[in-house]
Amino acid sequence: MSRRLRITVLVDTAAIPGNDPEFTAAEHEPSTEYEVIGALRNLGYKASVLGAGGDIGTLVSSLKGQRPQIVFNLTEEFSGDRRLDKNIAGLLEMLGIPFTGTGPAGLMLCRDKLLCKQLLSLHRIRVPGFVSLAGNRVFRVPKTLRYPLVVKPEFEDGSEGISNASLVGNEAELKERVQFVHERWKQPVIAEEYVEGRELYVSILGNSRLVALPVRECIFDVNGEGPQIATYRVKWNKEYREKWNIKFGFAKLDAPIVKRIWRVCRKVYRLLQMHDYGRIDIRLAPDNKVIIIEANSNPDIAYGEEVAEAAEKAGISYEKLIDRILKLARRRYK
Repeated sequence: MSRRLRITVLVDTAAIPGNDPEFTAAEHEPSTEYEVIGALRNLGYKASVLGAGGDIGTLVSSLKGQRPQIVFNLTEEFSGDRRLDKNIAGLLEMLGIPFTGTGPAGLMLCRDKLLCKQLLSLHRIRVPGFVSLAGNRVFRVPKTLRYPLVVKPEFEDGSEGISNASLVGNEAELKERVQFVHERWKQPVIAEEYVEGRELYVSILGNSRLVALPVRECIFDVNGEGPQIATYRVKWNKEYREKWNIKFGFAKLDAPIVKRIWRVCRKVYRLLQMHDYGRIDIRLAPDNKVIIIEANSNPDIAYGEEVAEAAEKAGISYEKLIDRILKLARRRYK
């Protein structure tokens, strides 16, 4: 692949530093944007930066002006609404511009937790028992659903909206949390059965041929103290993890179980129309059943995060990972 390939790295406008719009500063705060752009430039590619926000006409004009041969798509929202990430991918499709990552259909299927679980259930993939609830009207919980339940915003990711209070043990707690989430995030709520077991993350690379990377794990305190779900603070607050003795690392599992986990996760990846790379979040129940919690079609690919850590364990350096994602996308369009 020619290193003179013209690449536009499309990012959320809010992620662009006011004093460094082209992400060229030698010293900077760690961010996915800096690391991906830096890796592309270190690989010898010509990478320009464009913010996807504000006026659609301006965005279209800017893309036409830059004439990228491919877009490295790092967007997660449009105008602050994460539900519109699929529209950015749709716009690139309509403009006929190749781009990395999952397309609008896959982004929609993974973003909508209700639709995702319905589709996986249809294909006999295990998911927790669930129900979608609106906070602005009276709702009923199916009698088949067993407490405790985990209450989440239906369209967020990165554990946004998930705290210890999200784990509810009865109907009164459920109503209170549903109302809070609905008022705060202005969207439907999904309540799903809490699954006892190990919290595992499986990163996958590929399209026609899928490569499942070494399994990562969120390891909670063995004494059962503190949170036992991956809340927002668990994922993003190092001091909080240290306080409750929560660590991220590689899962120690028997080879047959790993193969079964990989097989299920590859099936999920294909069903949800994910492209190039993605991550599947699961719970491994005490009886070793694989329960799909979420599928992330646009996971964080910053250095040191789950996808990059798993790739490195598999012998893929960070720059090689970014180059591989780029090449996988290029092959799709050929």
